[in-house]
Amino acid sequence: MPRAIASAIIEASIKEGVQTKDAFFAVSRKVCNAEGVQMPDIPTIRQTLQKMVDAGEIPEQPLLNSFLVRRDVRTMSGVAIITVLTKPYPCPGKCVYCPTEAIMPKSYLSNEPAAMRALVNEFDPFDQVWTRLETLSNNGHATDKIELIVKGGTWSAYAWEYQQWFIRRCFDAANSFGLAQRDSSRTLAEAQDKNEIAGHRIIGLTIETRPDWISVKEIIRLRTLGVTRVELGVQSVDDRMLEITKRGHDVASVRRAAQLLRDAGYKTDFHMMPQLPLATPESDLAELKLIFDDPDFRPDMIKIYPCVVVELAELYDWWKDGTYKPYPDSDLLEMLIKAKQYIPRYCRISRLIRDIPGTSIVAGNMITNLREEAQKEMKKRGVSCKCLRCREIGRMKMEEPALATAEPVLFDDTFEASHGEEHFLSMEDSERKAVFAFCRLRLPPKQPIGDSAELWQKMEEIQGAAFIRELHTYDKMVRINTHIEGVSQHTGLGRALMQRAEDIARNAGYKKLAVISGIGVREYYRKLGYETRGTYMVKDL
Repeated sequence: MPRAIASAIIEASIKEGVQTKDAFFAVSRKVCNAEGVQMPDIPTIRQTLQKMVDAGEIPEQPLLNSFLVRRDVRTMSGVAIITVLTKPYPCPGKCVYCPTEAIMPKSYLSNEPAAMRALVNEFDPFDQVWTRLETLSNNGHATDKIELIVKGGTWSAYAWEYQQWFIRRCFDAANSFGLAQRDSSRTLAEAQDKNEIAGHRIIGLTIETRPDWISVKEIIRLRTLGVTRVELGVQSVDDRMLEITKRGHDVASVRRAAQLLRDAGYKTDFHMMPQLPLATPESDLAELKLIFDDPDFRPDMIKIYPCVVVELAELYDWWKDGTYKPYPDSDLLEMLIKAKQYIPRYCRISRLIRDIPGTSIVAGNMITNLREEAQKEMKKRGVSCKCLRCREIGRMKMEEPALATAEPVLFDDTFEASHGEEHFLSMEDSERKAVFAFCRLRLPPKQPIGDSAELWQKMEEIQGAAFIRELHTYDKMVRINTHIEGVSQHTGLGRALMQRAEDIARNAGYKKLAVISGIGVREYYRKLGYETRGTYMVKDL
């Protein structure tokens, strides 16, 4: 009976041409009321829809599918994010705030959500990717465009053989998902080649490491793995703070890392940690401003993780004997409200708190919904944050539905970073409230600076090239080769941004443009005239 009612709901929705989620559920209620039955659960309707499509009874229904997604925020940014953890392994750091739990990688606790999933899967990369894809798929999410994020200790400290195996098995899981047989490639390169045309493609790959581990050798290794973004555990850009907390690197290491990564086309994500020992709200705000004022930093993304005290860290002893006392949560909230107003349009605040459960925190920030509290207070004051996350079209349409029909306008925000010229090209509404798509173009120095000279020597494909460091279209995730009316993805915005980037690079005298493409996006760039050279997609201008 539930499947028969589900079929009737689907047929009525198609007949009436529903265009919104509210309209779909209005039709559903009407059908159920007429039959005097309860509405079937969402999984039943979703499964029935798929069976009707598979049987050829109805054509593909991407719009109806999108109404049947549970927790649609998971793919609201246009990709399915899969987070996996590496196995427990000694970390080179001795940071006083990092917990050390024997069964977990350094700095992670076994009761954090992603860590719990990793533990259940015994840190097996294939199983972690597979089970997460399964959960998202069962909840109705499209999963064919995957952003893979690898966490756990210091990635660069793991054995090279383990790194290659770990990433290969992640690709194997993506290549196998939805097929009858689980794939096991002989080499990482083989797994990557398969993923270029697989049903589930890894379009971005992120690892996290320390600034002092970034070198030319590491840059080349990360490209071999297919990494496109590096999260740097910066924590502070105050040498005194870094020394007190036993971080093990200095600010000069951050500057060198940012330069090398940018000159190889990577996206950078800084982890910043307010409320460290000796910090005040004023010093924390000054640091968050400095990383955007100083052209040696200017990250593409930031994660703000307020320092908290947990029993398994050295800082716990400091807190017990009174050596460390974090400043009040109310001051932290006020500091973040001021900082969010300072974030430039090109940057995305990915996280505003770590997923450490409150039960594990003995001191420090206890506001578990810190971002929401900051946004609520900012709205009361009539101020706003311009960061990318706050301006994604998928989120903004919920606040201002009229933005869905706004005509995208191309903007070019140009600024200096790590001795090069950055162009943040974006498609936004005319008032710049919402971002539909964006492209990060880098025009590096014509003569390499510092260690970047060695990069040129060892990576011929990027010699003298301008870079596309990121191309992204926001909004609800749409499956490859499909389109949903009123959704930004697959509407040509990316092509328009690429054309503008090529024109800028050509006019600036660059002879070629290199894209630090995710493995699963190579086919897209081939259609735009790019070819694989080394680990990049390159086009002669």
